[in-house]
Amino acid sequence: MDVHKHSAFERLEIVETGRRRRWSEDEKLRIVMESQSAPRLVSATARRHGISRSQLGTWLRSFRTEQPATKPEPAFVPVLMAPGAMSDPFAAADDTAIVVDLPGGSRLRIAASTPPALAAAVLRALR
Repeated sequence: MDVHKHSAFERLEIVETGRRRRWSEDEKLRIVMESQSAPRLVSATARRHGISRSQLGTWLRSFRTEQPATKPEPAFVPVLMAPGAMSDPFAAADDTAIVVDLPGGSRLRIAASTPPALAAAVLRALR
């Protein structure tokens, strides 16, 4: 039997790398937010927390997909008024359908005959 006397390894050490780390969703979000707080912080943040840039990018993409892509547009919702709930009753001949209290004490009254597109445009302009 041939025995090699010139071995590349005289001694082999097995180094334990430790167990896999687990990050909670809150920790992941905190690290992602930290990496996005200023330009060019992704690599530095990843190094500081001992993770790879690609892992940080994966977390970033996962949090982006969880958030709605577009902000929902404001819409009108049905309102039920209790009898006698209005503090400022209107005259019966008044055609007011919507009353909007504005900052500073002003009020905007929109008539029932106002086209919905016009009412929406006025309310959007006051935002």
